[in-house]
Amino acid sequence: MRLEGKVAIVTGAGRGLGKGIAKKLAEEGAKVVIADMGSTQEAVDEIKAVGGEASAFSVNVSEEEEMIALVRYAVDTYGTLDIMVNNAGINRDGMLHKMTKENWDLVIAVDLTGCFYGTREAMKYMREKNYGRIINISSGSWLGNLGQANYAAAKAGVVGLTKTAAREGARKGVTCNAICPGFIETDMTLKLKEVKDGAAWDSMMSRIPMGYAGKPSDVGNMVAFLASDEAAYITAEVINVGGGMIV
Repeated sequence: MRLEGKVAIVTGAGRGLGKGIAKKLAEEGAKVVIADMGSTQEAVDEIKAVGGEASAFSVNVSEEEEMIALVRYAVDTYGTLDIMVNNAGINRDGMLHKMTKENWDLVIAVDLTGCFYGTREAMKYMREKNYGRIINISSGSWLGNLGQANYAAAKAGVVGLTKTAAREGARKGVTCNAICPGFIETDMTLKLKEVKDGAAWDSMMSRIPMGYAGKPSDVGNMVAFLASDEAAYITAEVINVGGGMIV
């Protein structure tokens, strides 16, 4: 129970990776705000079913006022905010020469600007209390990936934002780190098993030195560590959780 008494926000926590992160933080004792545009009740119910504490907040992370309201909700509901996990993200893949401005703008708005809003609003509050943990979910794609110019640019921006926030928050007791998940087993990625009789899935497995996909809990474990007092002297880091796929 490393996070007992702490309050956390996790964006994009209604399903998949975000839900896995939220559940891990709750297991460690944190009170968690499940923030998502989609359905959040399932995640809240799963946390409460095992004795954790969680509440839901509907938010579009690309809307500034909604992100301001999200942080205000956490503080008003639980009295404080200790941990901010900016996980929400989307992708609209396509080769660069075919990519539309609409798909470029949308991914940047959600994946990068949304992370900026979350980091900024959390930082405002955490600086005042001289304590905080901000954890931003980037991706191995920040190094560049075919068909993901928009996504790669956004996730590279998350890395730059994280390192800057870490420098600005350090003297105020606020750490800021980025996690780059590799290929994680979620409802979305499991669909690859249905493509070409599983050939697409097997192709991805061949790129992972450990030979298998990660689980949301693998990323959740790293988030929980970075959110804990054990990681008090770790900031501005970019940490890969990908079974060796990200080099």
